[in-house]
Amino acid sequence: MAVETAANPESDSPRAVVASSMSDSARDRDESEDEAASATRVVTAFLRNRSEVLVLRRSDSVGTYRGQWGGVSGFAEGRPDEQVLVEIREETGLEADAVSLVRSGRPVEFEDSNLEREWVVHPYLFDCDAREIDLSEEHDDLEWVAPTELLEKVGDDRETVPELWTAYERVAPTVRSIAADDEHGAAYLSVRALEVLRDRAGLLVAERDAFGADPDGERDELVELASRLLEARPSMAVLRNRVNRVMAGADGDTEAETGAPAVLESALSNIDRALTADEDAAKNASERIEGSVATLSRSGTVLEVLRTAEPLRVFVAESRPAREGIAVAAELAETTSSTVTVHTDAAAAHVLADADVDRVVVGADTVLPDGSVVNKTGTRALAIAADREGIPVSVVAATDKVSTREAVNLESGDRAAVYDGDAGIDVLNPTFDVTPADCVSEIVTERGALEPDEIEDVAEELRRLEEW
Repeated sequence: MAVETAANPESDSPRAVVASSMSDSARDRDESEDEAASATRVVTAFLRNRSEVLVLRRSDSVGTYRGQWGGVSGFAEGRPDEQVLVEIREETGLEADAVSLVRSGRPVEFEDSNLEREWVVHPYLFDCDAREIDLSEEHDDLEWVAPTELLEKVGDDRETVPELWTAYERVAPTVRSIAADDEHGAAYLSVRALEVLRDRAGLLVAERDAFGADPDGERDELVELASRLLEARPSMAVLRNRVNRVMAGADGDTEAETGAPAVLESALSNIDRALTADEDAAKNASERIEGSVATLSRSGTVLEVLRTAEPLRVFVAESRPAREGIAVAAELAETTSSTVTVHTDAAAAHVLADADVDRVVVGADTVLPDGSVVNKTGTRALAIAADREGIPVSVVAATDKVSTREAVNLESGDRAAVYDGDAGIDVLNPTFDVTPADCVSEIVTERGALEPDEIEDVAEELRRLEEW
């Protein structure tokens, strides 16, 4: 099957063009397999930090595409999944534990007629905490850029290796990947949603050279995409608010204020705004932490709080059924000086009653207008137990996590994660629960600590963004 696509194959974009042809005989299939086997296989890794990706300019010491920009790449001499980590280490100096695989994508196959060479590119996307890169001799310059800049060519300085954007699209976030992600928190996924809007708007801007400007058509397509993002994770207010802010920021009266360029500019600025808000909320919360704390589940914001504050001791509930608390405990033990203890979810009340815990610190999936908090199941029980023991409960969340709605849409997890036997029993696996406002001491945001009764004012601000 030969496939040509103008957009991410998972995006279902109206402009996606798919052309396919299937062989009619076993002989044709054999010939296709022989051609693929003769092609040169390479890996290309995109390292992502703060929603930007690392691009490297190929030096004169390499054999092909000198002076052009690409990701971390190299020949796939063995298994691509293993080779890509080798290339990252050799070309950036980053070890395997410094990067985190997000996803791999379908290989990109193409022929370079100038080189008379066929290529098969295996693309990967990694999250990366560090921006400090140790370049190898294969590259002579580097930049961290928004992926949409891969679509631009500014003289020789921005010329990219062939099919670099196509490779990125194979691993870029999509509506589908956001809907299916059960490993990351709401703040993380909200930024991924803004990246989806950014990438599509950037592609529509680039397509103007071929198709011409169509502000109304572009707007219609991006409105449809934004609507799908809003429905991808309906319980996540932060995703909804941040998508609304992007679209509201590009909801003007003129062509310049409504078309793809306006959405692209709004998405870029709001990605930076979202990342800064999450960081500032974590910073404000870390200044309030001392002694011993208890937490549960995995919140990127809370993890940053605990890394920064390094409390004397941290108690982490394992957070079944996925047990993400175990990974959080291990990460804290490796990266902080805190004494870290992990315990079963059922022991949470006992730990608060028996141990010397000074504060409970949790994240939030959503903060309701009345100040109650939607978060990973187990938060309600932990907060009620803390209230019983007189232990303050701090919720760390950017104000974008405040819901504009009173209603709660609670997601459920896979039933098989709890029980997959043959007995005729029902199974409950709620992913989230609701913690009453009177069990929450404070909500620490980028604006500082807010009392639960101050949340309605924030909700009213966010409601105005829904009018786009």
